Amino acid sequence: MSLSVRRRPLVAAVLASATCLGLLTACSGSSGTGSSDGKAAAAGDGSFPVSLTTAWGRTEVKEKPVRVATVSDGDTSIALALGLVPVITPDVEDGDPVAEYKQRAIEKLGEKKLKTYDDTDGTDYEAIAAEEPDVILGVNTWDMDTDYAKLSPIAPVVTFADKKQANTLTWQERLKTAAKALGLSEKAEEVIAANEKTVKEAAAAHPEFKGKTYTYSVVHPEQITYMSFADQDPGVFEQLGLVKHPRSKNYTADKDSVSLENLDELEADVLLMTYPFGDEGLLSASELESNKLFRSLDVVKKKHFAVVPSENTLASAIAYPDALSAPWVVENLTPILAKAVAGE
Repeated sequence: MSLSVRRRPLVAAVLASATCLGLLTACSGSSGTGSSDGKAAAAGDGSFPVSLTTAWGRTEVKEKPVRVATVSDGDTSIALALGLVPVITPDVEDGDPVAEYKQRAIEKLGEKKLKTYDDTDGTDYEAIAAEEPDVILGVNTWDMDTDYAKLSPIAPVVTFADKKQANTLTWQERLKTAAKALGLSEKAEEVIAANEKTVKEAAAAHPEFKGKTYTYSVVHPEQITYMSFADQDPGVFEQLGLVKHPRSKNYTADKDSVSLENLDELEADVLLMTYPFGDEGLLSASELESNKLFRSLDVVKKKHFAVVPSENTLASAIAYPDALSAPWVVENLTPILAKAVAGE
C-alpha cells in the first residue's frame, strides 16, 4: 500500500478556487440548518433496496439514506460533492484550517463546520454509532479490513468490491459506488461532467501538455515514493494530456520505493516532487536537489522539474484525487505544469 502524502498538521490551509465554485454550484442544491439532519441537496434518482458487493460481503441499503457518516476525508468529499452534509466525519484537520474548497462546499450546504470525531487512534465506532447513521461511506479508506466488522452492525457500509481497489479505484468510480447506495447516481454524473468540463478547458489552453510523460514523487520519512505507479488514479494528469512514464509499470502500491542509488528511475519529460514532511522527510529539498545523480537527470538539467507545494494541501490532493478537489487541483497544478513543460 502506498504511503500517504501527509494531510494533517504539516499540510494546512488551502488557497481559494474560483473554478471550484462552479463545481459546487453543480454539486449542491438546497441548504439545511444542521449537520445532524444529514440533509440531501437533491432528490434521489434510484430505487431501493440497493444491494452492493463488497470485499467483506454484501451490503444492502433498504431505504434511501438520509443520515450519512464517513470514515475518511475522501468519503467526506464524496458526500459533500453529492450535496450531503455527513452527520459525522473524522477530524482530519486536527485543529488546522479546513481546506477552502471543502469549507466552501460545507457553507454552500448551509453549514459552518462539520461534526467530527477524533481519529488519532483510528475510526471511532462509538461516536459513529451515537449519530445513528442510515449508511456509512468507506469507499476511500485503507482501514476497512479492521473497520468493516465493527461498522457493519451500526449501519450498511458502502465500500469497494475488492481489497486492492483501496489503491486503484479512480475518484469517479468511488463516487459512482457511493452514489448508487445513496440514490444519487444522476447527481454523480453531473459532478463528473462538471469536473470534465473544467479539465477539458485547461487541456485546450495547454496543448503543449499532450503526450508528455510525467513522474510524481513524494519524499516520505522512510523513503522516496514513486507515487505515479501504473495502477494509481492519475487524477487530472492524463485528462490534461500527460501520460505516465512507461517505467511506472515497474511500481505498484506495495512496491513504490526509489533508492538514492536509483534516482534515475524518476526520469521523465516532466518531474514533480513534493516534500510534505519537511524536516521529518528522508531528506530535505536542498539535500535531494544537490544530489549529484539527481542533478544529472535530463529532466532536472533541462529545468522540466518542479516542486509541488504541500502547505496548501495541493500535494495530497494530487496524490489522492476526489470529486470535490479536482477543479481546484486543475487551477493550481496547471501553471506549475506549464512552467515545467516549458523548462522555465
